[in-house]
Amino acid sequence: MSTRLDQLNEFLKESPEDPFLKYAIAAEHLKQNNEQEALDRFEQLINSHPDYVGTYYHLGKLYEKLDKQDLAIATYKKGIDVARRSRNFHALGELQGALSFLVEDEDDDF
Repeated sequence: MSTRLDQLNEFLKESPEDPFLKYAIAAEHLKQNNEQEALDRFEQLINSHPDYVGTYYHLGKLYEKLDKQDLAIATYKKGIDVARRSRNFHALGELQGALSFLVEDEDDDF
């Protein structure tokens, strides 16, 4: 029996430039607590498909989890720019909320 990750990798062989499949594989690695592999794949996705707005939120959250706040902030800001350009207001709201929450937390560190 193949796993979801195996299935996604098979689909990717058929459509190697599909950003959704790359995103889904990264998310599956994250789900399996393979953070480094997820991080590598999310970063590759941002580099190869910078307009795939869904990546920015999850990459930012992963940076937060890895205590890389500066990278999280930069990722959210870049995602906000992409979401604005593509008029993806749902993603824009999520990214703005994540950025606001993170920046407010940093301001609380007197």
